[in-house]
Amino acid sequence: MKSNNPRRTKKSSKPRATNLRRWVWGADFRESSEDPSPHLRVKHSAVRGKLTDTVLNRSKAPWVVPVIVALATSAAFFPALGNEFVRWDDDKNLLDNPHYRGLGWSQLRWMFSTFLMGHYQPLSWVTFGFDYLLWGMNPFGYHLTNLILHAANAVLFYFIARRLLSAALFVPEGEKPWQLGFSAGGAALLFAIHPLRVESVAWVTERRDVLSGFFYLATLYCYLRAACRPPASGQRWWLGAALVGYTLSLLSKGTAMTLPAVLLLLDIYPLGRLKTRLWNGFKPEFRVVLTEKLPFVVLAGVFAIIALFAQHTGEALKSLQQYNLISRSMQIFYGLTFYLWKTLLPTGLSPIYELPIDFEPWAGAFLLSAVSTVLISLVLYFLRQRWPAALASWVYYIILLAPVSGIAQSGPQLVADRYSYLACLSWPLLLGGWFFRSWPAPENNRTQQLPLIAASIALGLSLITMSLLTWSQNQVWRNTQTLWQHAIAVTPYSSIAYYNLGRTFETKNDMDEAVESYRRALSINPEYAKAHINLAGLLARKGIETEAIAHYRRALEIRPDNAGARNNLGVLLEMQGDVEAALAEFQKALHIDPNFDKAFFNLGKLFARKGDLAKAARHYEQAVRLNPNEVDFQIGLAIVLARQGQLESATSHLVRAVKLRPDDADAHVLLARSLAAQGKKDEAERHYQQALRLMKSQNQTPPSH
Repeated sequence: MKSNNPRRTKKSSKPRATNLRRWVWGADFRESSEDPSPHLRVKHSAVRGKLTDTVLNRSKAPWVVPVIVALATSAAFFPALGNEFVRWDDDKNLLDNPHYRGLGWSQLRWMFSTFLMGHYQPLSWVTFGFDYLLWGMNPFGYHLTNLILHAANAVLFYFIARRLLSAALFVPEGEKPWQLGFSAGGAALLFAIHPLRVESVAWVTERRDVLSGFFYLATLYCYLRAACRPPASGQRWWLGAALVGYTLSLLSKGTAMTLPAVLLLLDIYPLGRLKTRLWNGFKPEFRVVLTEKLPFVVLAGVFAIIALFAQHTGEALKSLQQYNLISRSMQIFYGLTFYLWKTLLPTGLSPIYELPIDFEPWAGAFLLSAVSTVLISLVLYFLRQRWPAALASWVYYIILLAPVSGIAQSGPQLVADRYSYLACLSWPLLLGGWFFRSWPAPENNRTQQLPLIAASIALGLSLITMSLLTWSQNQVWRNTQTLWQHAIAVTPYSSIAYYNLGRTFETKNDMDEAVESYRRALSINPEYAKAHINLAGLLARKGIETEAIAHYRRALEIRPDNAGARNNLGVLLEMQGDVEAALAEFQKALHIDPNFDKAFFNLGKLFARKGDLAKAARHYEQAVRLNPNEVDFQIGLAIVLARQGQLESATSHLVRAVKLRPDDADAHVLLARSLAAQGKKDEAERHYQQALRLMKSQNQTPPSH
């Protein structure tokens, strides 16, 4: 019997080549209410598999485009190689952290067990260990590794784009391989040289982005190879490789946990392995497709738990009491529009887009974002049959942003450029498909080639513009000062930017500029405890003790559990003669942190001042036990012991102090006096002479015997 369904006829089951692109990518796409006949479904899958496996080999020079992609990416990010480490987590992760330096058992054990700063990223630490072995603490090598990984990601994305475009556009075997390669290359470059990528590449700390991205893209590539093969032709091998890649991605950064949802999305579109109707999931062939995702889901679940635990350990997560569901929802809407807008207009990029101090979810920007997000979703849903690629791109974008959108809010940022690294892959891919569709058939006249010319000009101008913006944005990360001065220029109401600029000036001993920056930070956010503490420390060094005490007290009202602030406040109170108040602050500091060596030392000084030598010695001994390499602790204990007549014990601590700091003239003088009191005149004279030489070289007054 002749079928009434034109799709079931032999003629319509194989559309003409000139209409194939529209048939799947755009206007003629329809979801049939009936499943096609088995022989057509098998034939369709076989054709799709052949085209994605063989089309890449049809080009005469298959590696020309990916090489161009890698070189263009490297050129755009070249300025990053001259950048320094920045004191924006680089200091905590690398400059002040000896634990990652090397690949011995102690370093590896630390890498696979630490949750430093709320992250579990052992594989990223391993690459830092390699960098240290190769480059020491030269930032050039660390930046070079980031750049190589990013260029590799661009090449990987090129091959993924070829496969996805050939599947979505249903390019028959051997048709237009170089046009397909050109379109995929354009998509890869639009991703790779976009200014939004700079934060992930130029910031050494964000090694986890480019490393996790490399294995994430490798996983996608392996999965696409597996999806286009029948079980008997290496499908399991490719699935196994995908699972290994996914594990490595999760070990680099936990946000790759969204991959199983992405794989299901790809199975629906463009691979066509799954139908969107629920009952299709019960068919045997679809159960197989769903079952193969189980190992990925298990891995995602395990690392999601680890990521939450790491964030909890780092005290980065905000509770629902601190940050309610309405605020989180509005942050999600804002983020979805923010990255889309910055993709289209990548200017005014900043290392910090600070979460508003008094978050008002019904503010105009958040309401507009919510309305825009809903409208975009509705429009793309209703256009799903005519333009399925756009809906798939939007859904992918939402899936990838979900872990960092504010659902589990971590840190002080509202949004961050680095979160777009993998999330925005779908947009250049969509543009690559549009570019391919603009290609006219060979027999078309010049008028019909105008869309291609227009598309080529638009692509070329976009790539040139983005390359220049990326080159400039890399130089923003030149050093800590350029970073925070730029941040203030584009986000002038960021207390975090002013605070970090103040820290930068403080490290350069530019006290006046540092004080001004901290004051600006506090004028924006009066509840910024760290700014109060740092400002208090600078004011104390400048001799403005009363104001410094006021800032310490304000900081402790905000963060009463800050042991360092209590200790410093105690020192200032003691200097002003308020011994009892100082004693109370030191004791509170020890109650917060029982291993706080400086608090023990300051209590020892205070008791020595009060004449209670026994208590003084006891507290000094605790300080020395906790930190035996601190010279002042050794000298303080020695002085108290000498006052108690324990000259031999005092001498042993002074000998230790001199060994730790051989150029300390005062330590040599004290040791000489202790030795002289014991009748060891020759040794005492030797240390007196050494103290004399040191004082002359330092233009100090010589000691008296």
